Amino acid sequence: MKNNKIVIPACLFISFILLTSAYAVHETSKNKQKQQNNPYADAEISVKIIPSFNNTFGYNIVVDGKILVHQPHIPALPGNEGFSSREKARKVAEFVTKKIRRNEMPPSVTLDDLNKMGVLQQRQTNTGQ
Repeated sequence: MKNNKIVIPACLFISFILLTSAYAVHETSKNKQKQQNNPYADAEISVKIIPSFNNTFGYNIVVDGKILVHQPHIPALPGNEGFSSREKARKVAEFVTKKIRRNEMPPSVTLDDLNKMGVLQQRQTNTGQ
């Protein structure tokens, strides 16, 4: 009877260790597979600011030498005009680049995203005017 008091907790402890180890191996394997399934994790990604309508700016995002995103106008807004400055276009392009790097496809941009980045002029946020 004395041996059972020692053997049962020891077996439970060993089972716990084995299950914990198996879970850790599974999670590590899952994370590696997720990284391997992301074609953009180690890709060469660059941003090129481009001229757009009415002296505004858009951007191209180039991945491994090929244009992945051609955005001559402000995303999430109607119309053809781009950003009022190169800096604003670059800010949004870098935001999109981060999404691409994380394999968030499509790398969409919302009006809320644009407002949070502070890249819109007053007239652009009030689309009813």
